[in-house]
Amino acid sequence: MGLFVLVMLFIIGFALPWMFMLSKLLLFIYFIIIVLDILMLYQRSARGVFASRICPERLSNGDYNDIYIYIENKYSFECQLKIIDETPFQFQYRKAHFDTFLLSNESKKIHYQLRPTERGEYVFGALNVYVTGRIGLITRRFQFDQQKMLPVYPSYLQMRKFELMAISNKLNEYGIKKLRKIGHSMEFEQIKNYVAGDDFRTINWKASSRRNELMVNHYSDEKSQQVYNIIDKGRLMKMPFEGLSLLDYAINTALVLSNIAIKKDDKAGLLTFNNQVETFVKADKQKIQMHRIQEALYNQKTRFLESDFQKLHVRLKNTLTQRSLLLIYTNFESVSSMRRQQDYLVTLSKSHVVVVIFFENTEVQKIYDATAQTLEDIYIHTIADKYVLEKKQIVKELKQRGIYSILTSPKNLSVNTINKYLELKSKGVI
Repeated sequence: MGLFVLVMLFIIGFALPWMFMLSKLLLFIYFIIIVLDILMLYQRSARGVFASRICPERLSNGDYNDIYIYIENKYSFECQLKIIDETPFQFQYRKAHFDTFLLSNESKKIHYQLRPTERGEYVFGALNVYVTGRIGLITRRFQFDQQKMLPVYPSYLQMRKFELMAISNKLNEYGIKKLRKIGHSMEFEQIKNYVAGDDFRTINWKASSRRNELMVNHYSDEKSQQVYNIIDKGRLMKMPFEGLSLLDYAINTALVLSNIAIKKDDKAGLLTFNNQVETFVKADKQKIQMHRIQEALYNQKTRFLESDFQKLHVRLKNTLTQRSLLLIYTNFESVSSMRRQQDYLVTLSKSHVVVVIFFENTEVQKIYDATAQTLEDIYIHTIADKYVLEKKQIVKELKQRGIYSILTSPKNLSVNTINKYLELKSKGVI
């Protein structure tokens, strides 16, 4: 604005000579002010500003991760600051720029969130801080935390959330059913006083006669059962839902369930396959097991190939000698696609407890749930009805062959899988 005024004065000076002299004087004063502004911002004794990006060592896939920017003004005067954080290109995030004002020696924290939808390495660029001094004519740029790489892992935030809920017995707040124990294992734990709701078949009559009150045998869940999360990485698991692929939902749930299984004193293991078996982590319940599973899940990718259930069957038959719970995350779009694999699933179910987990087509489900208004809507609704019935038929046929199944939307995958795991344990199936 100041330069524009000076230019106009110089133009007028061609007609009025005295105005030309005034313009030169004002230009000289303007340059002096600029020099003073530069000296204030670039003086050697000035420590300038300090900024740092505060973020976790790794990001959680599919979750909103908190990113903080710490900024401190070390000048002896107040400053106007413009902060631009160069976020990884995968986010395509254009809102990481902030304007703030800091007094001398004042500091501030700025917060924003990032939600990755793919696992892998994410590289942040520079944290740029543009400082405008007291006069406001010159802006100086500072750069911090250049080329910082953060890995994106399966959703450990979701894992921690469910772990805390399990410890505090608040899983029902997230839709986890509190199931009454129907049967019991043969692991006797202790004799306790009878309370309403206890199974009368567990009454210990000898202990009751001695104490002159009803006593019951208390049984604990059978421990150290093997629980394997088996993830199909075939082409159908590439389908997206709310930014994440079905594979990513399966990976996040496998991490959550493995952690809960270990907390329940069971052994958690992992296997991934597509046209061949790729990753295998033997079931264990040591503390380091979750780290092994997390590292194994970090670099899993889908391949545009048909998954080979025969090779999966052969590997499991040759590897697993103990009866185990097999949670198979896959996706069947039609009854015929399931029937091509059912012989392998039936054979596995003779030696293990098999749970086939597959997904609702949420877009088709929306059409199915909507009310048809026109003739065209009726045609579309009829087609959607066919696809929905196909999924239900798959559940029915699996049940007829003694195979458990879960038909779920991707967002409810973790809750429904944990429910099934707790249900099977409560019934003494595993």
